[in-house]
Amino acid sequence: MIFTYFLLFIYRLGSLDVEMTAVDDGCAGTLGGSALLDECHLKHTHTHSHTPRREAPMVVVWRNVVLMSVLHTAAVYALVLIPSASTYTLLWTVVCFVFSALGITAGAHRLWSHRSYKASLPLRIFLAVANSMAFQNDIYEWSRDHRVHHKYSETDADPHNASRGFFFAHIGWLLVRKHPDVIENGQKLELSDLKNDRVVMFQRRFYKTSVVVMCFLIPAMLPWFLWAESLWVGFFVPVLLRYTLVLNATWLVNSAAHMWGNRPYNMNINPRENRFVTFSAIGEGFHNYHHTFPYDYATRLVPNAPGTGATGLDNALQCCVSDHGRMGVVTLYMHKWRRV
Repeated sequence: MIFTYFLLFIYRLGSLDVEMTAVDDGCAGTLGGSALLDECHLKHTHTHSHTPRREAPMVVVWRNVVLMSVLHTAAVYALVLIPSASTYTLLWTVVCFVFSALGITAGAHRLWSHRSYKASLPLRIFLAVANSMAFQNDIYEWSRDHRVHHKYSETDADPHNASRGFFFAHIGWLLVRKHPDVIENGQKLELSDLKNDRVVMFQRRFYKTSVVVMCFLIPAMLPWFLWAESLWVGFFVPVLLRYTLVLNATWLVNSAAHMWGNRPYNMNINPRENRFVTFSAIGEGFHNYHHTFPYDYATRLVPNAPGTGATGLDNALQCCVSDHGRMGVVTLYMHKWRRV
């Protein structure tokens, strides 16, 4: 009974009272060659123009504050349960973490937000399922929010504007109402590429059901069913602890990777190369490179480049996409600035 009520309570996270908006970058629907990609890149970066700052009252959404507090408290409690968890359960937690992270990085981010590669139907389904396990809003909403972040990076139109401080960029933006500039610019959005993607719209239609199954039930029930793990441990460790870690790994890209690290590709923007974020978010810490070349699927310029501090886990995205490219499952767009 406690398990059921707690699951329903945490599930309310799916209705976080946040206006998810973005803008049309004019490049989302079509990708063809390096010339077009260059044009998109110029539009992408030059629209970071100095938007006049418009002061707006910060309205706290207390429901979100309570839900996030409960989730993180439960994750801390889950740490206490780790010694009682079986080795299989801990390995399963890692598998769920990586699977969830791929749903964000290779799916909602590189594939659907930036259209940096084309994926076959089976791969799109795979990534949509992984995205549901990640539980960070459906692909449609995640992608449109991310597009406005890139086009208006670190202005009031940026949903998680890093110039407002680490806490706001990390989690605070989810605890308050959106700035009016985000809503206003979101009205300019054109998302025909997402609306025409059957996988995206199917996931959006059945998102709550897919989250219950992929984020909560399967991670908790499979250890109980296959190796007799307790449901209590199965719920707190592979579900709540893993979910909290994936959330914070994603949020670190918005916060830490916009504040700490070097800027080898573009000194005129704040996104940085952050090794810790690279490890925790499977490659997304190469953020200065990403904001400079947002339409590149890869997480760095040269695989295993010396001095990048990268590990095999960091580059899980590039390995995943490259391997599928060799199998013909995805089509890669190699940009003229990439020399791999």
